[in-house]
Amino acid sequence: GAEALAGCARVIEAVYETPYLAHAALEPMNCTARVTEAACEVWAPTQSASDALEWAARTAEMKPEAVTVHTTLVGGGFGRRLMQDYVAQAVILAKATGVPVQVVWTREDDTRHDFYRPATYNLLRAGLDANGTPVAWAHRIVGPSILGQLAPEMQGGLDRSSVMGAADLPYAIPNLEVDFVLHDPGVPVGWWRSVGSSQNAFVTECFLDEVAAGGGHDPLAFRRALLRDQPRHLAVLNLAAAKTGWGTPLPPPRGRGVAVHGSFGSFVAMVAEVAVADDGAVKVERVVCAVDCGMVVHPGLVEAQMESAVAFGLSAALHGEITIEQGAVRQSGFDDYPLLRMDETPAIEVHLAPSGDAVGGIGEPGVPPVAPAVVNAIAAVTGKRVRRLPVRAEELRGG
Repeated sequence: GAEALAGCARVIEAVYETPYLAHAALEPMNCTARVTEAACEVWAPTQSASDALEWAARTAEMKPEAVTVHTTLVGGGFGRRLMQDYVAQAVILAKATGVPVQVVWTREDDTRHDFYRPATYNLLRAGLDANGTPVAWAHRIVGPSILGQLAPEMQGGLDRSSVMGAADLPYAIPNLEVDFVLHDPGVPVGWWRSVGSSQNAFVTECFLDEVAAGGGHDPLAFRRALLRDQPRHLAVLNLAAAKTGWGTPLPPPRGRGVAVHGSFGSFVAMVAEVAVADDGAVKVERVVCAVDCGMVVHPGLVEAQMESAVAFGLSAALHGEITIEQGAVRQSGFDDYPLLRMDETPAIEVHLAPSGDAVGGIGEPGVPPVAPAVVNAIAAVTGKRVRRLPVRAEELRGG
């Protein structure tokens, strides 16, 4: 805490900000329902059939055993289809009309009535000793709480999803303090692919690069030293670095950035190779992923999930921002909330680290390292630190 920082030879401080993000699934919210006097039947692209059944039963005012839910392909979920508002809507209309009803949201409704990834404001301070080694790390996160909104009875307790990827920092820093300050302006929030790790990996991995630079250290060597007690983090870090030839020069205006993060029982390191033009335009040319998800059952599926995570993470890092004006969401669709286009998509390589550990998740762990690897690469090219997402070309011009 403050005492540990006070005794340091040098203190580095930074503020990082992350925006609200929509899920922007290609298939908008939709549901088909049929309600008779005796039964309710629902066809829904839901990520939780049990929750859909509970919502349908409550909305139709029936016992759960009178409800049948048919789970269809989701057309993109990312956490959005854990919420069942669109299911309830179809059931209300089917019950009121007495005929089967299919509800399909417009893209505008889908964008403006999401449960958004929480926006956060982060204050970070790191204390270095005389050798430039971090001996204290303090991270304050300010933002809304997903569980605080969805389960108000937990409002007084800690929402662990808010601090995931921050409170479990893997680096060997003896004094670690992470606290969360609830600030809820009333925007609906929900789970977004990789949840708190999606923001916190960006914040912590970018600030770690700042701390490395402050002590005069190479970011890769710095991580290696601090991960000496974390063999799985270290293995994927070394594998990604080896596959990219870390330390060999890239022709300007190109540079490399690295990030490593563990979440959902799996560990992922990424090295991004990025070019930044004179006008500040960022082109991510190559992303190399190294993955340890424990025993691999289906290698092709792991590769596909990593490729998907890179595209999803880059969409957010380069373009994603939901803004509120006069109490309403300003964005309305893919014109002003764009997804990554094919011509923006980098070459993606996926390397599986041999592991005999327990099977981990793979749908989410690829997202957290994407933004920090890219932002760290931008700093390597331009010397400029992006501390607020999405990346903005106007802040990088002439560098």
